[in-house]
Amino acid sequence: MAFEHTSVLLDEVLSGLAIKPEGIYVDGTLGGGGHASHVLERLSGEGRLIGIDQDADAIEAATKRLAVFQDKVTIVRSNYAQFREVMDSLGMNKVDGILLDLGVSSYQLDTPERGFSYREDALLDMRMDRRQVVTAKTIVNEYSEFELYRVIREYGEDRFAKNIAKHIVRNRMDKPIETTMELAEIVKSAIPAKVRASGGHPAKRTFQAIRIELNHELEVLEDTIDTMIEYLNPGGRLCIITFHSLEDRIVKVKFHKSENPCTCPPDFPVCVCGRLSKGKHLTKKPVLPSEKELEENSRSKSAKLRIFQKG
Repeated sequence: MAFEHTSVLLDEVLSGLAIKPEGIYVDGTLGGGGHASHVLERLSGEGRLIGIDQDADAIEAATKRLAVFQDKVTIVRSNYAQFREVMDSLGMNKVDGILLDLGVSSYQLDTPERGFSYREDALLDMRMDRRQVVTAKTIVNEYSEFELYRVIREYGEDRFAKNIAKHIVRNRMDKPIETTMELAEIVKSAIPAKVRASGGHPAKRTFQAIRIELNHELEVLEDTIDTMIEYLNPGGRLCIITFHSLEDRIVKVKFHKSENPCTCPPDFPVCVCGRLSKGKHLTKKPVLPSEKELEENSRSKSAKLRIFQKG
């Protein structure tokens, strides 16, 4: 299938970036090039967009989609965790705007062999970057019961994490758990029937948790925000779309600390720590999808956009 990912909060992102025709912009999660194509349409011949993605399928799809903008776009296969290295390799020391869309693409979810889906049978994979050796199968079969509990509880926020971890370990004693459907059935058996009947798919939270752990999604986000703000020109903006409460919490806290980094006690008459504000968190409350967007794209329902402007 084609690499597709409906551009969530598109109008809000384009407004949030405050695009200058001659500006330099970075899409750190390029995907199929959806958001990027709309940014490029607004750039003059002096403007430029740098697209970064670790997924080879995304790079291929975006290269085709953005070919018409070839004089204004540079595409790099990398993880945005290597933001500084990518910028240095291109000789870029400042940019006017950066976008991160942290959603998993429809292509990744709906292509069975990628192993992200609990609805289709495939080998347990879930790697965003298939150059990586470790897969979801590694986590499911090699993590201890406590480690599995930690991952499912922390990243999946599943109240049945302890029982799910116990069931996984019990089942893998007979033979390795190798496929998505095997894992989905094990998780299902660990959750009370009454709960299974009332909510969404019982394996959703476990699959989400394993994907986040495997791809180091939260660590990468937390470790990179400060670097991205550092690379912004004055007035430049960092726009981040999250789909998970833990992601949104990281962005909110990072943006708040970047705006108010002072560590002095509140009763000090003047700041003595010397930590200066890097700019302003423009979205104290996150921007959410409109009713119209929610109707047209059900996968946008948990999307939240936060924006930081460099001082």
